[in-house]
Amino acid sequence: MTASAGFIRLLNAKVDIYHNAKICGNWQINAHHVGRTCFHVVTEGMCLLALPGQADCVLRTGDLVLFPKEIEHTLMPVDPLAGEQQHLPYVQAQHLEGTGLLCASVQLNHGAGRYLLDAIPEVLIIRNNSANAWLSPLTELLRIEHYQQGPLGDVVIQRLCELMFTYAMANCIEDSTVQTGLLALYAHPRLSAAIQAMHDHPAKSWSLEALAQQAAMSRTAFATAFKELSGWTPMQYLTWWRMQLAWHLLADGEPVAIVADKIGYQSEAAFSRAFKSEFKQTAGEVRRGARN
Repeated sequence: MTASAGFIRLLNAKVDIYHNAKICGNWQINAHHVGRTCFHVVTEGMCLLALPGQADCVLRTGDLVLFPKEIEHTLMPVDPLAGEQQHLPYVQAQHLEGTGLLCASVQLNHGAGRYLLDAIPEVLIIRNNSANAWLSPLTELLRIEHYQQGPLGDVVIQRLCELMFTYAMANCIEDSTVQTGLLALYAHPRLSAAIQAMHDHPAKSWSLEALAQQAAMSRTAFATAFKELSGWTPMQYLTWWRMQLAWHLLADGEPVAIVADKIGYQSEAAFSRAFKSEFKQTAGEVRRGARN
């Protein structure tokens, strides 16, 4: 598992679909819940995305728009349509002019999610083109489920949306325009090797020299590049990662002493101090919350 894959898996994202229909007539949709993570996918036709202070943007079939923290925006037809706004099942509206639109909110069930969301532009448009080859087949699978209306259709559509969000996150990490921060670390061809080593063996007593060897860099070059890119030293990142992993294990109900050992702390007391310093909660509180 790559460093970025381990991080995304840790976030345990859950998708809640709040709109999935073909919109016909003279329609307009505004922001659903400002501040919440969400995305829209055009499943049929096209529409216009209007953002305050920005030029309108045309979205076509398969295009995905991600808001790490939803801002005010409006979706509408590219050309004015006649008639009352209607939100119709795809089968019922298959011969009507309109736009198929799926909208979903995303809950990241781990505090580390904020580091990811903070690194994403406030509006991320991922085009359905050859550079994003995953969008076309996933959109087509959505379309099939919309028209087949099978007994497990809702479950399949839910899973497809979770896949779309996961691919969108991978797209963000691989985007070479991200210059600094956590995503830049994961995308770096050498530093990511050291990150992956920390993720694979969090309990190991890592030294700066050993991590630099993983990145095939000198100790000085490694430490300098890591700090310049992320603002953290490698050891600060290691401590941070151990704490994120600890939260995940405690939330799954594992005992504090076992979690401390799994992430490299020989002393439960030292682990508990580090955990409370990171999260302002005790390890026991997180574990008890999971059990309740």
